[in-house]
Parts: sequence; C-alpha cells; structure tokens
Amino acid sequence: MRSIGMVHERLHGSVLGAVLLGALFLGGCNRGQPSGPPPAQPEVAVVTVQPRQVVLTTELPGRTSPYRVAEIRPQVNGLIQKRLFTEGSDVRADQVLYQIDPAPFQATLDNARAALGRAEANLTAIRLRAGRYRELLADKAVSQQDCDDADAALKQAEADVQYWKAMVETARIHLGYTRVTAPISGRIGRSSVTDGALVAAYQPVALATIHQLDPIYVDVPQSTTERQRLQRRLEDGRLKHDRTMQNKVQLILEDGAAYPLEGTLQFRDVTVDPTTGSVILRAVFPNPDGVLLPGMFVRAVVTEGVSEEAILIAQQAVSRDPKGNPVALVVDAETKVQPRRLTLDRAMGDRWLVSSGLEFGDRVIVEGMQKVRPGMAVKTVPFDEGEAPQDPPKTDPDRAPHPRTDGDA
Repeated sequence: MRSIGMVHERLHGSVLGAVLLGALFLGGCNRGQPSGPPPAQPEVAVVTVQPRQVVLTTELPGRTSPYRVAEIRPQVNGLIQKRLFTEGSDVRADQVLYQIDPAPFQATLDNARAALGRAEANLTAIRLRAGRYRELLADKAVSQQDCDDADAALKQAEADVQYWKAMVETARIHLGYTRVTAPISGRIGRSSVTDGALVAAYQPVALATIHQLDPIYVDVPQSTTERQRLQRRLEDGRLKHDRTMQNKVQLILEDGAAYPLEGTLQFRDVTVDPTTGSVILRAVFPNPDGVLLPGMFVRAVVTEGVSEEAILIAQQAVSRDPKGNPVALVVDAETKVQPRRLTLDRAMGDRWLVSSGLEFGDRVIVEGMQKVRPGMAVKTVPFDEGEAPQDPPKTDPDRAPHPRTDGDA
C-alpha cells in the first residue's frame, strides 16, 4: 500500500511540472509576437481662421419721442363756442381747433377803425391849416407862435392816426386769435375743455396737445465707457468708418420684430448724464403708418464701423473652462490638440467675434471636441460651414455666456 501511494505522488508531480513548463513556453512565444494594431486617431472637423471684413454694430436700448410737440393755449380771454376737431385724430397745420366767441373782439375792431377814420379826417384839415400859417408867416400876417401851434397840432394829428392804426391792427390780431388753430401737423390728443368753457389767455392748462409722429425721434443712451472703447478702436485702426453707413440706424421693436424703415443718426449729445454716465444718441426715423408711438421701448442697432481683418468662429467651437473663460481647441503643426484661451468681443449671428487668442491660419476644432483632449494627436477633416450643426452647443444657464470685452481683461 505504501508503494502504491508513492507511485501516485510521483505521477501527480510529473503532470504538474509538465503543465507549468508548457505555460512558460507559450508565454515566451507570445512575447515575441505583436499584440495587435495601435488605436486609430480620433477624427475632428476643423476650420482654418481667415480674415474677414465685417460691419460692426452696437445694439442699444432706447425710447421714442415726438419729433415736435405743441401745446394748444388760448391767446385771448373768451368763451369757447365750438370744438372743431375729433380727439385722437390727425390734424394739419393752420386747421381751426376751437372757436372763441368773436363778437366783443369784432366790436373792438370796428371802434378802432372808426376812430382811425376820424383821426385821418382831422389830419387833412390840420395839415392844410399848418400850410397856410407858414405862408402867412412869410408875409408877417401871423405871429411865429401861431405858426408853431399849427405845426404842433399837425404832428399831434399824425400821431393820432398812427396810434389808431396800431389799435386797429391790435384789434384785428385779437379777433384772429378767437380762431385757435394748430401750429403743426400731427396727432391731437384729448381736449381739456368742452363747448361753453371760459378760457383765459396763456392759461397754464393746455386746451389740447399735438404730437408730430412722422418723422419720430429715437433717443438712445450710450455709456461713456463704450464710447471711449469705440474711439480707441478707431484711433488704433482696428475699425474704419464707412461713410455710407456710419449714420444709418436700424430699429428692433418691443416684440423683437425689425422695423422696416431705416433711420439716420442725427447727433450725439455733448453732455454726460451724471446719474447714468451716458450720453444721448438721437436718431430720426420715418413713421408714415404711425407704427411708432411716443414712449415706446425699442432697440437701436447703430453702426460702429468696418473691421477689415476680423476673426469669426462658430459658437459651437467655443467652450468654457471651470472659471467661465472662453476656450477653443486648435490643431497645431504636429496634428496635436492645443487649448487656446480667447477674448470674445460679441456674438454676430451664430458666430463669435474674437478679439484675441487666435491668429490667421490656426485650425480650430468645430466638431469632435468631445473625443479629444489637449496633447492628443488627431486626424483633421475640413468643416462644412454651410451645414447647420447637428447638436447645438449647450450652455449652462448658471454660467452666463457673456463674451469678454476689452475692458474685462
């Protein structure tokens, strides 16, 4: 029995040794053979940065205001006989709006005319008398005193005629003031008086107000910081004025729709509002259909100038680092991915205007950024900018995608 046990132990040891020897032999053979093909490089779509000529604009909030405003007040005391317009309607210049009772003013005019006729009749007789006295004085038929009295009477009579002529003109003007007319064309508001109301000359309360709405003003505040930034760009040559467009202004209405008619920048105010640190830009817009009303909130798109060598990249090519700074990935000469920190000026449609961080000729990754990391070698294909992106870039609502400007550096 003991001999049989020893035989079994020897057989088991021999089998185990053979298995271990075979494993070592196979391992040595595998180390001499290739493990398999290397992993393929990820493919990304890139855009080569090229200079572009773009027209830069600034969108500023503003409010509309009437082109002209006229408050209607009476210029004589009297009783309103009739209101001759419809409230809220369009009126034309010199249209009669109110009729004040003209009877007392007509009587005053008639009295002044009668007094003028009497003064002119006396003037003729006094002028003839003065002439005869001067002839008699030459013959020593009258005294010098009588001649002087006649000349004085003539001058007084001439003054009376002039006085009554002025009184007639004054009475005629006052009679004309009984017809209260519109000084400008425009839209008239509600009337503060009705027929039969007693009004006073130049009273503080206006009878009605007329607003001229065609054309109409749009007043836009511009910060002095923005104004100085624009001035520096013009001085540095980064922007050039296009004289055919620099005074053109577009308008966006409260609902986001574009106003179809183009306006003109009229002037920039020279005084800074100390409470807001801004100056007022005033533009004039045609308003033939009355779409724009006074006090409306609008956004004006003002042309700043033309950038001859601007850098524009698709918004989907820009991401944010943990601090919220804009970053783009570029492919260098060795086809490796490198990050670039950018300074963004503004959004223009679906693109960012880049003020620093990229150079002409850089290859910016637009698609495939999720598959790569800095330092990784990649395979590049050109990105078709005519195609809309399949997956629009996602933005974190808690991290504002507001572009950095020159003043934020």
